Amino acid sequence: MLKTLMKSIREYKRASILTPFYITLEIILECLLPLVMANLIDRMTGSSLIPIIRYGVLLIIMAMLSLLFGYMSGRIGATASCGFAKNLRQDVFYKIQGFSFADIDKFSSSSLVTRMTTDVTNVQNAYQMIIRIAVRTPLMLIFSVIISLTISVKMSLIFLIMIPIVAAALFSIVFIVFPIFKRIFEKYDSMNNSVQENIQGIRVVKSFVREGYEQEKFHKSAADVCKEFTKAEKIIALNNPILMFCISLAIFLVCFIGAKTIINSGATELTTGQLSSLINYGVQILSSLMMLSMVFVICSMATESANRICEVLNHESTLTSPENGVTEVKNGSIQFENVSFRYSDKSKKPALMNINLDIKSGQTIGILGGTGSSKTSLIQLISRLYDVTEGKVSVSGIDVRNYDLESLRDEVAVVLQKNVLFSGTIKENLRWGKKDASDEELVRVCRLAQADEFIEQFPEKYDTYIEQGGTNVSGGQKQRLCIARALLKKPKILILDDSTSAVDTKTDAIIRKALREEIPDTTKIIIAQRTSSLEDADQIIVLDGGRITEQGTHEELLAYNGIYQEVYQSQTNGKKED
Repeated sequence: MLKTLMKSIREYKRASILTPFYITLEIILECLLPLVMANLIDRMTGSSLIPIIRYGVLLIIMAMLSLLFGYMSGRIGATASCGFAKNLRQDVFYKIQGFSFADIDKFSSSSLVTRMTTDVTNVQNAYQMIIRIAVRTPLMLIFSVIISLTISVKMSLIFLIMIPIVAAALFSIVFIVFPIFKRIFEKYDSMNNSVQENIQGIRVVKSFVREGYEQEKFHKSAADVCKEFTKAEKIIALNNPILMFCISLAIFLVCFIGAKTIINSGATELTTGQLSSLINYGVQILSSLMMLSMVFVICSMATESANRICEVLNHESTLTSPENGVTEVKNGSIQFENVSFRYSDKSKKPALMNINLDIKSGQTIGILGGTGSSKTSLIQLISRLYDVTEGKVSVSGIDVRNYDLESLRDEVAVVLQKNVLFSGTIKENLRWGKKDASDEELVRVCRLAQADEFIEQFPEKYDTYIEQGGTNVSGGQKQRLCIARALLKKPKILILDDSTSAVDTKTDAIIRKALREEIPDTTKIIIAQRTSSLEDADQIIVLDGGRITEQGTHEELLAYNGIYQEVYQSQTNGKKED
């Protein structure tokens, strides 16, 4: 785990090393201050002010240097911890970009967000503790014990006896609290998932007037987190009373035994200044234990967070580019050979079974099927968003598993069923298809996708700002913008996954005509529920239960007297073609 996390320190190694260095200098001065103070107290009995002034000036200089080193360690430590957190978030985010859909399904999007936010913050706080407090505490403990032993072994034994008692109590608290924190983060994921679902579906929630139900659901999730945190905090709260009792007891014993020693032996065994310094060292020793307990609590919480982060960083994606993978997709031909597919090993039933297809480059293929017939699952195998369980999918005669992933996906443009637009201008959204596209290219693809007509009606035209999720454009407008974005890639294969469902049949026909005439060499796969969207396809595939049940042209399938004919007649009110 540590080895994985340390890779994210990178350019902040120097700051991470300098922080403990300045802390060490600060501690040395802090530990020497009581000694100088003891000499000052003992010199105050004389008649000359010179020693007092000398020690007073020395104390001021040491205090100022200690303050300076403390300031430097705090400033550099903040740079190191914040920089480390920045790199860690970037590393996790970059890792997620390489995940397959199956990997995202495994972790869940809400859990990944929690790991990049809450978990990284916990690790950041722990890292700052480690390079500052975790260095300061043991050094102060060791120096204070050594110096106090040189003053009085008998008096120092009081502190030495307290150390194992306090340490045992602290370790017991951490041991009990650690499993609770593990449960807390699991409940965090559940709560964040509830929030994410609610925000994404807020329009549905409001249209069904289910705000009360959602509030109750969130209340339960928040209450679960609160319950576990309260349990952990109650246990951690024992920390301070135990420490304060030990500190008070130790100081009382030192004062009592020290005063008694001074009275009985005068200044031969222990001076007033030495007693004062012993009290200071006692406070430093036991305060160090208090800070150490804080480090343990923060680190115990951060350990579970670190494990969750490392789980992402060390996860090997189920889909990776092969070494020296093929980088050129020559054409858009596609072959499915005895393909079967399951979303996971735990799936009882395969999503696709025994699929065999031979699609020529430049053909238009229509796919029809009911809900749950695995239409989307089929097309996701082409761009290798998932890997087949059995069989082989080939593009341009080469198994998709032999392609460099980036090169393959760059030649397969997919307009998914759930259209996604990002916050930004229309131009910025379109240029996801081609980042250096000229304004003329943007206008051209928008005309092909029948998007230019409504864009020109906006006051700002192509500079119109799209709200997050495309909430300020209609479903049909969003679909046409996504089709235009895909066309900018000039792909070898274009997949439209029910991407014209929100446009009228006339606009749908114009878009298909434009695609047929403007990109004749591109293989076009159209998934649709309307048979009118598939009539002019070179071949139509009917899926049912993850199997191909019918395959042929529009006329052939109408004559087959199967599912396609039934759907066609239901959509045309039973009218037969002339």
